[in-house]
Amino acid sequence: MRWIIFLLIFGVIDFYAFQSFRTITKNTYIHILYWVISLLVTGNFILRLYGLDRGGFGNSQAYAFGFLIAFLVPKMILLIIMFGEDVFRVPQALYRYFTEGSAAKGNYLPSRRTFISQVALGIAAIPFASILYGMYKGKYNFKVLKYTLHFDDLPNAFDGYKLTQISDIHSGSFDNIDKVKYAVDLINEQASDVILFTGDIVNNKATELEPYVSIFNKLKAKDGLFSVLGNHDYGDYVRWPSDEAKTQNLEDLKQLQKDIGFDLLLNDNRFIEKNGERIALVGVENWGKGGFKKAGDLKKASENVDKDDFKILLSHDPSHWDEQVVSDDYHYHLTLSGHTHGMQFGIEIPGWFKWSPVKWRYKHWAGIYEQLGQYINVNRGFGYLAFPGRVGIWPEVTVIELKKGAKTQNA
Repeated sequence: MRWIIFLLIFGVIDFYAFQSFRTITKNTYIHILYWVISLLVTGNFILRLYGLDRGGFGNSQAYAFGFLIAFLVPKMILLIIMFGEDVFRVPQALYRYFTEGSAAKGNYLPSRRTFISQVALGIAAIPFASILYGMYKGKYNFKVLKYTLHFDDLPNAFDGYKLTQISDIHSGSFDNIDKVKYAVDLINEQASDVILFTGDIVNNKATELEPYVSIFNKLKAKDGLFSVLGNHDYGDYVRWPSDEAKTQNLEDLKQLQKDIGFDLLLNDNRFIEKNGERIALVGVENWGKGGFKKAGDLKKASENVDKDDFKILLSHDPSHWDEQVVSDDYHYHLTLSGHTHGMQFGIEIPGWFKWSPVKWRYKHWAGIYEQLGQYINVNRGFGYLAFPGRVGIWPEVTVIELKKGAKTQNA
């Protein structure tokens, strides 16, 4: 039943989109080509989803979905414009019907204007080209975003301390190993004191990470690599032959993270010491609202951490910051999260403007935010999931420098 509804909706969209082509050209071959491409893209998407195995949303399904989006979004733009034109054409047709009668010889509806169709196709071409670019190159268009954060109570020994955050690797989605190697080199070039990973290293299964262990274990930082789990790391989104198999998958994932060199914090903490002073790294398991796993235990993770310690919290889902962290008795100076991916789609002019539909789901969805003297950085993600691309919201490597003082600014 759901596929019938989907096809009916898609059919209406397709019908309206086709009007612009039919108005501009009477070439039958172009008309046939339009419908052949539409049927191939739609049919491939349906067949790929019906063929979805227990392994989850793989690359073939992702690309079928990607091409569907690449054609669907422009068609929806055409629908809006063509339907908008009909808002004026239909009243004209009714007027002619009642005023001209038989003199109109049944041709009551005015012809579509070629100019409107040309404008509609020109506008629709922009998202079409953008989405295809996002699938071809955008998903590996890594950006290094640098921030300087000032804290009055930062230990003197850590004035100028640099950390690199990465998040949402989603190794099961990669299709270009050289681009991943390039990104790892880019991370190392930042020469930060510590590297912090905030979850979702796979889509579903530990085996997705295996081809990349020898790449990610090249990551280096003087004070080490630390990580937490994200919602996808638990294997909750695929079917397993048994509970034991699911449990083993998580154990395998933990071991692979250790093989890379990550110190995985499972509701736990570590201290980084320097010249007799220290900062605390606190890592919680995934905690998210809206149906996401709530395995994170902030109190347990902060055991043995003093209230006056300078604290950096690793928590995958930024909703945790909203719901628990900011209001906690402990003052968590800096929280590092990911999860949103910036929806992998949006418009961003660094330092001036950013927008994505994901803002309607998450209050804090990309970049630095401050509340009650506490900061959170929401990383836009290293990899990608489901849609095999990024448009406007690029994959991110975050570098944050901690400074002693009162002023906070972008670097």
